Amino acid sequence: MPSVAPDAAVVSGPAGQRRIALLVEYDGTEFGGAQAQLNSRTVQDVLEDALAAFTGERQRVRLAGRTDSGVHALGQVVTLDTRTSHAPDRFVAALNRYLPLDVAVRAACEVSTTFEPRRSARSRRYRYVIEDGRPRSPLTRRIAWQLRAELDVMAMQEAAATLPTVASDWSAFAGRVPDGRSTVRTLLDCRVVRQQSHHLEVTMEADAFLPHQVRRVVGALAEVGIGRLSVEAFARLRDGSPTSAGPVAPPQGLTLVAVRYAHGMVDWDDEDVPPER
Repeated sequence: MPSVAPDAAVVSGPAGQRRIALLVEYDGTEFGGAQAQLNSRTVQDVLEDALAAFTGERQRVRLAGRTDSGVHALGQVVTLDTRTSHAPDRFVAALNRYLPLDVAVRAACEVSTTFEPRRSARSRRYRYVIEDGRPRSPLTRRIAWQLRAELDVMAMQEAAATLPTVASDWSAFAGRVPDGRSTVRTLLDCRVVRQQSHHLEVTMEADAFLPHQVRRVVGALAEVGIGRLSVEAFARLRDGSPTSAGPVAPPQGLTLVAVRYAHGMVDWDDEDVPPER
């Protein structure tokens, strides 16, 4: 990260504090994850470095979701607090100047200082890409799970339809969850669609997800598609012991597509962003 002089005069006094929300896209292949951690390159770290280079303000930014190593994002939401007077679109241009090539800010807007990207979210939407029934492709290996077997999409769709869309305990489909933390989540949507020959996508939306929940669901759905697991057996997985469902699909096929908020809470200047609801 280049070291440069701050690119703004800082507005002094508590009244000058502002909160900016960023819509961030990244290729997660070379990151240890989204959230800062010791001895690992993370999305949070490079964003904070870019912010310090642009404004001279060194701070901890907040993320809407913690994506694992190798997982990508099209619509990660990040907030920063600033005393500078820059317009939101200035943050887009300037931060992209300092960010590495595998991270970019797509849009920015000013939000209430009470806005929290994680707690304020109504839902998160993930997409998982599988390429099946053909030899592996070096060109898409970083963004898709490549399976030599051809998957039975109709069976996978039938299995996905058995997942509950009411508040339910998802501990069987979760990775390790800290003691005392709830494992109840509300799934809003899960669908399996073959987009084209040898390419299918699993999309899931929920109020929130447990660690590895999407990847465990996808792994189990793939077992159905291969024929190793019946639809009926898949439906019983959710009643199993914690961390028992799976296998865990690899990270590279997974992308955080969108984090949704109540209408009017964020106002992205990006025509590719789906409307809030």
